[in-house]
Amino acid sequence: MTVSDATRLARPAPDRPGTLPAAVLALLAAFGVGVVAQGGYYPPGRVAVTALVAVGLVATVPGLRRGVPASAEDPLRPRPAWPRSLADGWPVPAACAALGGWALVRAGSAGGYPAAAGAVATLFCLAGAFLVLRGTGPDVAERVAGVLAGAGALVAVTVWLGVAWRLPRFAVPVDAQLWRGAGTLTYPNAAAALLVPLALLAVAAETAAVPGTTASPGAAPRSPARVAIRYLLLVGVGATLSRAGLLALAVGLIVLAVLAGAAGVGETVRRAAGPVVGAAVATAALAPSFPVRAQPHPVLAAAGLLAGAAVALGAEFLPRRVRAAALTAAAVLLGIAVSSRLGTGAAQDFLRDRWSLSSSGRSGAAGAAVDLIAARPLTGTGIGQARFLWRTPDGNGQIALYVHDEYLQTLVDLGAIGLALLLALLGAIVFTVRRGRAFPHRPGVRAGAVAALAALAAHSGFDFLWHVAVLPLCAGLFLGLASPATGGTPDTFHEGEPV
Repeated sequence: MTVSDATRLARPAPDRPGTLPAAVLALLAAFGVGVVAQGGYYPPGRVAVTALVAVGLVATVPGLRRGVPASAEDPLRPRPAWPRSLADGWPVPAACAALGGWALVRAGSAGGYPAAAGAVATLFCLAGAFLVLRGTGPDVAERVAGVLAGAGALVAVTVWLGVAWRLPRFAVPVDAQLWRGAGTLTYPNAAAALLVPLALLAVAAETAAVPGTTASPGAAPRSPARVAIRYLLLVGVGATLSRAGLLALAVGLIVLAVLAGAAGVGETVRRAAGPVVGAAVATAALAPSFPVRAQPHPVLAAAGLLAGAAVALGAEFLPRRVRAAALTAAAVLLGIAVSSRLGTGAAQDFLRDRWSLSSSGRSGAAGAAVDLIAARPLTGTGIGQARFLWRTPDGNGQIALYVHDEYLQTLVDLGAIGLALLLALLGAIVFTVRRGRAFPHRPGVRAGAVAALAALAAHSGFDFLWHVAVLPLCAGLFLGLASPATGGTPDTFHEGEPV
């Protein structure tokens, strides 16, 4: 008897092709509800998201008792999933429990139990999504990645529509200067924080196998629909005008290049170049609609969207030499068009608001945060209790609830103890991702999930994102896609090897 025979005897029956387990469907429903309910920022949406994650976690429990591939010592006896599940799965839930427990303890003395309960629910969603997805295999992970990217493309469409047609439900005028796309999340930076990781996942899922992944015979065929999804996600990022979102995108692309190595970086660039240039064309056509004092130009925006789509699709399916020339020509023409408009009032409004990296509101809130930390360095103020007050350059006072930096916000709310527990959680995530290298994954899915996590972590240093429930849920989903999958088999077995 060979190990492959024993594996077939011990492995649970696979799900029917094209179907997803009920637990995974519950997670995807939580994602959908969170996206529609303004990111789950307000209590009704947060409760719905948390409840659906709980349903998914409960539905996963029976699967934890199923066997996994047999061990070499006794190939006919299924090895329980619990030992490996505990070895690979406990650090993240334990770190989430410790951080959530400290939030509740701090609320006991500082008050603010509702805010602390919201933080605990957020941590529960992260850990729950991770535990559900890690109980699946590569086939399910690939389908989940596709569903997330497709849903994200729909959100991106609402972001673009909000600016092109000035729809108040999907765009907001920020500081009476620029209309910025927000989509169904109604907060531009949160929309960017959702779309950037999904764009990275979509780009990576189309690439060839990279180190740490296992190839699949029919993986990632070239498809106009997949190109359109990547393109729309990047158009949505551009329509948010989020500087931190663009920085996070750059971080994620660098991570993808590092994971691809010398052999795969060319393929990654090829998959990303067309949608990136096409999205730049679409965003440039949207630019006249950004300034508040200008009228929207939906016809121009629609023409730019179609032109950008042509660039993205052409870059995917044209021959290599023609593709390079076409992308270069498109980039040059775009540069000429943009430079010709730099002297207009609309362009000046845009450059004044978005080109600078400074922000008086953020710097003022950061200064106020330092004062609060100095007052309670060890234990913090308690979640939801801090108010950031500072004096603006014109002499008026300003107040904010958040500091636009989740790491600094944690230090304010929970003190050095809370920050240490947060660092422990980040360390647990890194440990879990590294453990996932030994398990089979579809080409690019794991790399895309790792890049998505890196982008979300980078963006969290510039905006208050963890208060939007769907974003920590996404972090749990990405972690599940990148982690050891108990539904799969470690790459230590070889087909046909005698026992």
